[in-house]
Amino acid sequence: MQPDTATARPAPPPRPAGDLVVEKPALRIERLSLWYGSSLALDGVSLDIPERRITAFIGPSGCGKSTLLRCLNRMNELIDGVRVEGSVRFGGVDVFDPSVDVNSLRKRIGMVFQRSNPFPKSIYENVAYGPRIHGARRRAELDESVERALRASALWVEVKDRLHEGALQLSGGQQQRLCIARALAVEPEVLLLDEPCSALDPRSTATIEELILKLRDEVAIVIVTHNLQQALRVADHVAFMHLGELVEYGPSEQVFERPRQQRTRDYVTGAFG
Repeated sequence: MQPDTATARPAPPPRPAGDLVVEKPALRIERLSLWYGSSLALDGVSLDIPERRITAFIGPSGCGKSTLLRCLNRMNELIDGVRVEGSVRFGGVDVFDPSVDVNSLRKRIGMVFQRSNPFPKSIYENVAYGPRIHGARRRAELDESVERALRASALWVEVKDRLHEGALQLSGGQQQRLCIARALAVEPEVLLLDEPCSALDPRSTATIEELILKLRDEVAIVIVTHNLQQALRVADHVAFMHLGELVEYGPSEQVFERPRQQRTRDYVTGAFG
C-alpha cells in the first residue's frame, strides 16, 4: 500500500528498536506509521520480533498495539481509509511490497482474534480449511494435518472422537484452541494473538497460556494483551506502547521490574491505563 504523496508527511527519523538486540529477527519493523483517515494511530514504530520467542504488546486501550499487530500480516488493509508508511520486513522482503501475495503472507503469519470465530462446520473441517485452500487434497494428508494441529493446540485428546461434530458445540476455551489449531494447520512461521483470552474464564485462560508457552519452541509468537500479569507470565519480551508510540521494548523482567522510561513505570505500577 503506497502513501498518498500529496498528503504524506515527511518520514520520521530512525528510532532505536528498544533495548533488545535481535540477531536473526522473524520480523523487522522499521519506522512504521499508520493513519486511519487523518488520524495517526502508529508513529514511527521500530522493533525486531525474535524467532521462537513470545513478544507481548502492552499498553492502555487505543495505544496502537492491535493496530501494530494487524500490520504484520496486512490485516489493516481490510479497513477503509488506512494509509501506511515504513516497512515490516519478513524473510528479507517488505510485506507491503506490491509483489507480496497476501494469501501466502497470511499462511506464513497466522492470526487468532480476540473472540473465537470457528466456522459453522465440523471440528475436522475447521482445521482442514487452511490446508485445503493451499492445495492439500488427499485424505491421508488432511488427516495428518488435522491431527498434528489439534495435538499442537492441546485439543486432540478432547475431540478426537468428535471430529465430525459441529465446532460451535465446543466450549469457549475449546473454540479458541480450535482457532489456534486452524492457524497452526498451515504451519506458520509466526503466530499473532490479539487478546486471545479476554473473553475466557480463568481456567480456560490458564490452558491457553500453557499452550502458548509450549508453542514458543515452534513459532515466533506475538500477543496483544491488556492483562499485565499475563504478559509477565508468558512473554520473553515486552513492548510498551502509548499514544501510537513505542515507548520501551526489552526483556519482560526489565520492562516490569526496572523500566527505563517514566511512562512505562507509571503504566506497569497502575498510575494510569
